[in-house]
Amino acid sequence: MLMWQFWLIVAGVFLIAEIFTTGFLIFWVGIGALFAMLSSFVTDNVIIQTTVFVIASALFILLTRPLVKKYVAKDQDNVVTNAKAIIGKTGVVTQNISKIEGAGLVKIGEEVWSAISNSCDEIKKGTEIKVLDIEGVKLVVDPIDIKSETEQVN
Repeated sequence: MLMWQFWLIVAGVFLIAEIFTTGFLIFWVGIGALFAMLSSFVTDNVIIQTTVFVIASALFILLTRPLVKKYVAKDQDNVVTNAKAIIGKTGVVTQNISKIEGAGLVKIGEEVWSAISNSCDEIKKGTEIKVLDIEGVKLVVDPIDIKSETEQVN
């Protein structure tokens, strides 16, 4: 087999493998293999071809990775999904939250969650709360103090 055929197959394997990954890293290794294929037309030395492959792949990765992170990952970092999306929302206590008993229940929208208090010993049923964090499967909540919120607005 001629070396240019070898490098073409290697490039094809890497480019096809990129379809099944999300990192956009293997693509540049495939492009590096194409550069090695081009170098095989100039020289028969496998060491030089491999060096071209390694250097081209490394340069493409180092030069383009920051750009990809800057423009592509920027949009993905701002999307809050799953349980983390509930942080900051308000709800109502449906079962007293007690530090002694370890937990209570709150309703956020249509969902009922186990909850623990962040600062109070007990939060009574019917109290409005705000979700501060999630610890395991329990929401960490604080009661909403209507007076302090109206004072902050004024």
